[in-house]
Amino acid sequence: MRHALVVLAAGAVTVAALGGCTSPEPRHTDPPRDADGPDAAFIDAGPDGVSIVEGDDWTLPSWVRPAPNSGFFSEDESVPDRILTRSVDFSWRQLQPSDGPIDKQREGEAQGLYFSSWNAQLEGPGTEGAYWMRIFASGVDWAPEWVAEDCGVHGYGPDYDGEDHLPIWDECVWGHLMDTYRRVFVDEGLAADPRLRFVYVPGAFTWAEYDYETINAAVDAGELDLETYLSWYGHAWSDLIALFGDNAHKLVFTGEDYPFGPFGEDDDLLAAQAAAQGMGIRTGITELSNFHLSEAPAYGSHVQPDGHLVIDESVRDARLVYATENECFTDCGYRTDDPYYAVRQSNLKALQLRMNWIYVVPGPSYLAQYPEHWDWVRLSMGQTPESSADAWAELRDASDTYWADDGAGEGAGRFEDPATWRDRPFVRNLERWLVQVDEPGSVAHRTDVDVHEGVLEPENGIAYEGLSTDVAAGDTGFVFEVDERFAEAAASSRLVLKVTYRDTGTGDFTVDAGAASSAPVTRAGDGRDRTATIALPEGALEGEHRIRISLAGGADDLIVRFVRLVRVEG
Repeated sequence: MRHALVVLAAGAVTVAALGGCTSPEPRHTDPPRDADGPDAAFIDAGPDGVSIVEGDDWTLPSWVRPAPNSGFFSEDESVPDRILTRSVDFSWRQLQPSDGPIDKQREGEAQGLYFSSWNAQLEGPGTEGAYWMRIFASGVDWAPEWVAEDCGVHGYGPDYDGEDHLPIWDECVWGHLMDTYRRVFVDEGLAADPRLRFVYVPGAFTWAEYDYETINAAVDAGELDLETYLSWYGHAWSDLIALFGDNAHKLVFTGEDYPFGPFGEDDDLLAAQAAAQGMGIRTGITELSNFHLSEAPAYGSHVQPDGHLVIDESVRDARLVYATENECFTDCGYRTDDPYYAVRQSNLKALQLRMNWIYVVPGPSYLAQYPEHWDWVRLSMGQTPESSADAWAELRDASDTYWADDGAGEGAGRFEDPATWRDRPFVRNLERWLVQVDEPGSVAHRTDVDVHEGVLEPENGIAYEGLSTDVAAGDTGFVFEVDERFAEAAASSRLVLKVTYRDTGTGDFTVDAGAASSAPVTRAGDGRDRTATIALPEGALEGEHRIRISLAGGADDLIVRFVRLVRVEG
């Protein structure tokens, strides 16, 4: 069943005056101090310690500001939408139509796009702001004709857009491309340009994104083998890193972990290899929020035996870009009758992967329709446990159909033993510094009150949103462990817990922290989704850094979907 949630409008709060609910009138903090802060006033706990609103609550305290090295990026700047980083795009043929200096006057095109000249994009009026960059290099219609002639190569394809691509793994082609990169980023100084936030590399294939269609086509033609491919791959990224020098943190590799490639286990972890050399990395498909990106070593994400995902943050560098693109919900050939759900889940997945940059397009990304959610995303991406205003867990069971087959990914040494992922391919929860824990008396159970299947594509699997207690079996609550770093940063702050729950049944629940309990939350029992903001007792995170949601004696089962621990003071 698809359930439409009521989204709070930016700058205003819709409050449910619920009979029987504790302190229905929320308390708001002061409005933001400057334009970088949250757009909406923070919904705080009421005077009795609890306030309740309809649907989701994404509000943040007024002290929150964007993280360094984070932001929305797109083709065009849109200050009202907080998109402050525009694209600068060129085709290789445009920049170097002949084997000589960069042409700054020439216009170009690639992938059905028209590109203004270098001078118009970088040196004309209105070019003072931040930009990101692509050089569309590999397409036979994008690359200089003299390159194919000099190297004696032809294109492979077609890709899903009907384009053939030159083999950039050919050492002659790669050498010419690196010469162009040197002219653009070193000789012309773009690598050191403070306006340049990052550049997608290597500039291949479809949409200048490193998918494997072209590589598959070359293998199928009998003109590329593993040895040749790995020989080139082994130096390609170190070539770019050496070329960019102190600005190598601006490089963003566009490949994927476990690519759909021709070499089986031998290419499974090549994206992680590229990232480990000191480049940023980007994925383009978190819209399919359940699929393929659970086990994602390049981002430090790993599936645990109990199905939870953990992030190895030791592999990450705060200077690098970890990017995704969330604009294809009712665009790019996708359709859904519940865009809010699709947008919400893709952004939660992006934040679970600790993304700090997200590509958006105002209309297709539904920025205007879901402003409070997107504002929360803007202020959440790129944060660390020490700087974040919140830690959260979305409670759910969802299938990652990429891992449904017994052979998927096993060459990389993952999941060969069934004990290494007991409920494969189901992933338990999406979590960021707050982890739901099953233990006697507090085992969370799958529920079918809100089921979504095949959202955007069948490969996106099935998701059971929300987990439930089971009073009859003795499970009368939920337990959460708080990341120690977040707990230490929040030790001196007043804390609230925001619990989004399906308001069914009767009976109160409280939040227990340490030896103290919160004020009770009373359910209305009308089946709506609501979020309760609950004041936690002073010193709630002292000691074991654990929080428990507990049902009162005689209460019916409680279904919880989202839990967000917020430090009110920064």
